[in-house]
Amino acid sequence: MGRMTVSRYYDVKRDERGKRYLEPFIQGSLLLGLPLLNKGTAFTHEERKALRLEGLLPPHVTTLEEQKQRNYRRYRLIENDLEKHIFLRNLQDRNEVLFFALFADHMSEMLPILYTPTVGEAVKQFSHIYRFPRGFTASTDNIHEIDEALANVPLNDVRLAVATDSSAILGIGDQGFGGMAISIGKLAIYTAAGGLGPDKALPVELDVGTNRADLINDPLYLGVRHRRLSGDEYYAFMDRFVEAFRQRYPNAVMQWEDFGKDTAFTVLERYRKVLPSFNDDIQGTGAVTLAGVLSACRIKGQNLSDQRILVYGAGAGGAGVAQAILDGLIREGLSEAEAKERLFVLDSKGLLLSSRSMEDYKKKFAKDPALVQGWQFEGEAPNLYETIVNARVTVLLGLSGQPGSFTEPIVQAMLAHTEQPVIFPLSNPTSSSEAIPEDILRWTQGKALVAAGSPFAPVELGGRTYAIGQGNNAFVFPGLGFGTVLSKAKEVSDDMVLEAAYALYDYTSKHHPDRVYPPTSELREVSQYVASRVIRQAMKEGLAREERLMGLNMEAIQAYVAERFWQPKYLPFKLSKYDS
Repeated sequence: MGRMTVSRYYDVKRDERGKRYLEPFIQGSLLLGLPLLNKGTAFTHEERKALRLEGLLPPHVTTLEEQKQRNYRRYRLIENDLEKHIFLRNLQDRNEVLFFALFADHMSEMLPILYTPTVGEAVKQFSHIYRFPRGFTASTDNIHEIDEALANVPLNDVRLAVATDSSAILGIGDQGFGGMAISIGKLAIYTAAGGLGPDKALPVELDVGTNRADLINDPLYLGVRHRRLSGDEYYAFMDRFVEAFRQRYPNAVMQWEDFGKDTAFTVLERYRKVLPSFNDDIQGTGAVTLAGVLSACRIKGQNLSDQRILVYGAGAGGAGVAQAILDGLIREGLSEAEAKERLFVLDSKGLLLSSRSMEDYKKKFAKDPALVQGWQFEGEAPNLYETIVNARVTVLLGLSGQPGSFTEPIVQAMLAHTEQPVIFPLSNPTSSSEAIPEDILRWTQGKALVAAGSPFAPVELGGRTYAIGQGNNAFVFPGLGFGTVLSKAKEVSDDMVLEAAYALYDYTSKHHPDRVYPPTSELREVSQYVASRVIRQAMKEGLAREERLMGLNMEAIQAYVAERFWQPKYLPFKLSKYDS
């Protein structure tokens, strides 16, 4: 009978038939206070007696289904989205299995509550609505004792962490300690949609300070109260954290989240070979956008290489999308030079031109000024409208965080170059979207193929209903991370990320050929398929270290993933330690 200790509070074991069960090391009210173990009213009479819970719970033993019904009824009575977010997070902090079971049943409804766009407000209010400790915080107060601090985490088998320094949260910037809500939210998706057990997940806040005076001066603010570390001090902090984390959790994958553009690329390159890691804002955004553009091209009956593509916004997300588009074009057989001819990237100063100064990560996307000599434009570089007109753009991707920047003249200008313009206003949250999908469809008489970064309701126009696809990174990162975990890959390679993009595209093509993205209600199915493809790619590159996968075909890999995909169900307690 196998045994593996995963927490100082319990063991997960298997009986003689191979069925999993829990053996707790605590009992009574302490057990009810541990959300990983608490079943609430679902503890059986036998468990209540053996675990000294008799009299602490209502007498009726309820099923998980009954518990879901009770909590969903209460949830539906709440009208304010932030209050709904707080309700669900409170449930998670009481009973994790019940929380994830409810979330999985109502994925499409609750995803925008637990993550974008509502999580943006939860981040802003994090110190004011704080309730229950969750995750791990590395701060300038404890970084010199980081090994001792990490030893306090009660989970001994963490396989994936999401870490943020909160410098560039969604479209709302520096949020200090509030970024912990992002790490918590992402890992909720990893579990509910990506199959990662909640005992294998660790949210991490890297509190290196904040440049927001209003946060520092807020008496309720919970983070350290000084300006952000930068330069050598910042990377010394990161080096110390990464080394301590790797020692504590040698089998863990790291997802870097919401780092500012000044640090995001450096952090990724500095540590991606030290521990398996990726940056969702760069690579996940790129992968999910590429998959959507490929689907739009399929609907148009064209190839990616037939398009002229403009990426509006050159931060971490924009650069990630631009790189993914280049990779997709090269995969279709173009040379790098040919691929770059079809791609145009703009930042706040206009089209990237190699004649002006810019951050290093932008330089590979900059155009030779000779290219625009015959163009008609005002100013030092072509703006968005001028680039669309002169470059004959057919695909427009918004990652600028500038609401309303895709105006009617800009959208209509694309109709001169294509009957079906592809227009994705991808900036989050909803308030930062470059355009409202309904407006885009109205301005193009329903001809545009539209997806957005935030959820939007279907649009009724001209007697037809248009589903608005959501370019949500949740279609990619759970499968990418879970596939990396299961394969024990020593690195998250660029080709593994690219394979995740094509896996999403292939899933959409097979199951929803008339859509740009699948519905978010199918996130669990998408994640299993993406994870399987990522595992196969890791094996192909010789990065996988899980011996049980060696020699398996795709069908067997999918079965391997499905078998290990965590399900929100109560496990029985074996009570021998407390059985009188």
